[in-house]
Amino acid sequence: MPRPLSSTALSELPIGSCATLASLELPEEIQGQLMHLGFVPESRVLALRRAPAGDPTVYCVDGVEVALRKETAKFIAVHSVCVAMRKAAQ
Repeated sequence: MPRPLSSTALSELPIGSCATLASLELPEEIQGQLMHLGFVPESRVLALRRAPAGDPTVYCVDGVEVALRKETAKFIAVHSVCVAMRKAAQ
């Protein structure tokens, strides 16, 4: 019997790690805008870098780089966190 995947907030994804988007729990307008940019369930997202003050964080999904504030990213659930290939190669 497969065990259910645990999820975490996108805002908790360490820099250089990737994950699979599980769900978005945002107001419809914001959720729609993010989904047009590729933030859809089962897509892969990579945490690229944070601003010097720690917020916002730049994420890459479907080849698009998007900066999200922690206040928004905490309502996006991800699962299957892994270390990105470029980090593992170093």
